[in-house]
Amino acid sequence: MPFTHEKHKLNGKVAIVTGAGRGIGKAIAIAYAAEGAAVGCAARTLSEIETTAAEITNAGGRAIAVQTDVTDLKSVSRLFNEVVSAFGGLDILVVNAAKTYDHRTVVDSDPEAWLATLDVSFIGAYYCMREAIPYLRKNGTGKILTIGSGLGHNGRAATSAHACSKAALWMLTRVLAQELWDDNISVNELIPGPVTTYSGASYASKAQESVFDVDSEWVKRPEDVVPMALFIATQPNRGPSARSFSLLRRDD
Repeated sequence: MPFTHEKHKLNGKVAIVTGAGRGIGKAIAIAYAAEGAAVGCAARTLSEIETTAAEITNAGGRAIAVQTDVTDLKSVSRLFNEVVSAFGGLDILVVNAAKTYDHRTVVDSDPEAWLATLDVSFIGAYYCMREAIPYLRKNGTGKILTIGSGLGHNGRAATSAHACSKAALWMLTRVLAQELWDDNISVNELIPGPVTTYSGASYASKAQESVFDVDSEWVKRPEDVVPMALFIATQPNRGPSARSFSLLRRDD
C-alpha cells in the first residue's frame, strides 16, 4: 500500500534499524519510512532485509538493505558508512538485533550458546551505538532507541542469557544517555513485552508458549509496537532520555 500520510512525522530523517528483516525491526523500519524517513535496513540474512527495503520502496519510500553482522565491528562500520553515503546523514538508530535463546537453567545451559546471545544482543548493540555517535553529533542531535525486555529488569528462571544481555543493554542505555545529554542526543529503551509474528491459530498456540503469563499479559504482533517506537522517535531534541518505555501490563 502506498505511503499517503499528509504530514510526515519523520520527514527528512535518516534511520538505521538493525534486525529489520522480520518482526519488530521490520515493522519499525516500514513505519518510519511511511512517516518520511529514509531507512537503512540491517540484518545478517540479506534476502529478508531486501524484502523489507523493497516493500518500502515499492510504497514510495526510501530504503536500502545492508547485510550486517552486528558482532563484527568492521561490518557495523560498513553499515553506517553505506547508509550515510546513500542518504547524507543519520538521525535515528534503532538497536533491535538480538539472538533468540533457549529456556534453560544456568547449570543446563550451553556456554557457547549463552555467550553467543550476549555477543549479538549486547556486544552487537554496543558496536552499533558507538558507531552511531559521531554521525549523530555531526547533526547536533539524534535519537538512539534500544529494544529491551522486562526480563532485563527483573529476570526469570531459565532466561539467564537473554535477561543478562538485556540488563546490560539497559545499563548501557542509561550511561550513554548521560554521556550524550549535552549533545542533544537522547537514548531510550522500549520494552515491547511478548511479541509473536505468527497469525491465527498458530498465533494463539505460540502465545501460550511464552515465558509470560498470557492470561494477564498482552501478547502483541510487531505492528503493535510501532506507535511507541514512533512516539520516542518524534520527541523533542531535549526530550526524554535514559527512560524505559514499557508496553508490559505487568512488571515482568
